[in-house]
This record gives sequence, structure tokens and C-alpha cells, in this order.
Amino acid sequence: MEKTQALKTALEQQVKTLKDQNEKLTATTELASSESQRIKDSRDKERVSIEGQVRELEQKVRDLAAQQRKLRREYEDVTKQNLALRATVARYKKEFKDRQRAIEPASPPESSPPPVAAVIPSPQASSPTGAPDAQTEPQPTMVPVPAAPPQPGLALVNINTASANDMVLFLGLTKEVAERVATNRPYRLKGELVAKDVLPKATFDVIKDRITVSP
Repeated sequence: MEKTQALKTALEQQVKTLKDQNEKLTATTELASSESQRIKDSRDKERVSIEGQVRELEQKVRDLAAQQRKLRREYEDVTKQNLALRATVARYKKEFKDRQRAIEPASPPESSPPPVAAVIPSPQASSPTGAPDAQTEPQPTMVPVPAAPPQPGLALVNINTASANDMVLFLGLTKEVAERVATNRPYRLKGELVAKDVLPKATFDVIKDRITVSP
């Protein structure tokens, strides 16, 4: 009986030890499970955050690509406008040179030579007897010959018919002032440019000798 009692006590002690170990293992398992869940939740949050950041970066890439396309189109438009402006400037320069050549005289006017006098001998004087006087010499008669007509001057700009571009090129007016001159047509007198308050007096004094109102 004593042996059985001792064996029983030993078995109960083992059972208690196993229960304690089981409780420890259960606590350890629960702790490990909780940590695993915490890690899983943290990983899920990080994945969601990373996915959000990836979507934001992709949207930024799309926005930057759209801005780049827009800037490229604007650059192409500016390049085309620059080429068009260069062509316009070249055309204006060519027209200006052509007009200058058209209004300038073909050659500079040469100074007219002095009138040339033609010598016409007068009849010989006769002696009272009708014979020629040996001591009397024939006197020349001077007949003036008219000189060549002078060369015409530069053409005047008709402010009633000239275009605004012509007034800019040949009179040195600004585009706005030239268009104002064209808008207030017709002019019967040059002085109407000042009377109609189209040009200031100082500007009119500069160009008055280079303009005309006659057809």
C-alpha cells in the first residue's frame, strides 16, 4: 500500500508538472499567435500604405507625362511662331529694299553743264563802195542753248492711299500711329494730321516734307 501510495503521489506530481508545462506552452502559443497576428496586421498596413504610395507615384508619373506633352506642344508652337516671325521680318526687309530701289533714282543726278553758246558769224561789213573792208573782222553772235531738264526727286508717301505697313517702313511711324493715320482718312490738307489730333506737332514737322495728300 505504501508503494502504491508513493506511486500515486509521484503520478499526481507528474500530472501537476505536465499541467504546468501545458499552461506555459499554451501561454507561449497564445503570445506567439498574438505576435504573429500583430506582425500580419502591421504587414497588411504597410502593404496598403505601399500600394497607396505606388498609386500616387503612378499618378504623378502620368501628370508629369501629360505636362511634358503639353510643354512639347507649346515649344513646337513657339518654334513655328518664331519661324513665321523670321519669315515675316525677312519679307518686310525684302519689300523695304525693293521699295527703296523703286523710289530711288536710277543714277545720281549729274550737275547740268553750263549752257553752250553757238557761234553764228554775222554778215561782213561792206565798205561804202560795196567792197568788203579788209580791216573789218566778222563779229560772232552768241545764241544760248537750253540745258537738260533736272532729274525727278524721291516719291512722296500719299497718306490717303498708302498702307499702314508702308507708313511704318518709309515714314518711321509706329504700327499704332500708322493705323491711326489710316483710320482717320481722308485728308484734304497735310495739316489735318495735327488738326484731327492724329499726330503730334513734333512728329508732323519731321515727316511733313515726305508726305502728300494728292492722288
